[in-house]
Amino acid sequence: MKAMLFAFVAIAVIAVGANLALDEVGFTSADNNTGTAVRLDN
Repeated sequence: MKAMLFAFVAIAVIAVGANLALDEVGFTSADNNTGTAVRLDN
């Protein structure tokens, strides 16, 4: 039971960390798919 709880916590930490890291680096789909000829509403 401890191992499963530890795994759930690890998954949550990895998911949140990856989301924050990718937002900081600029690898969002909006950043990759926009150009000068594309307008996106905020």
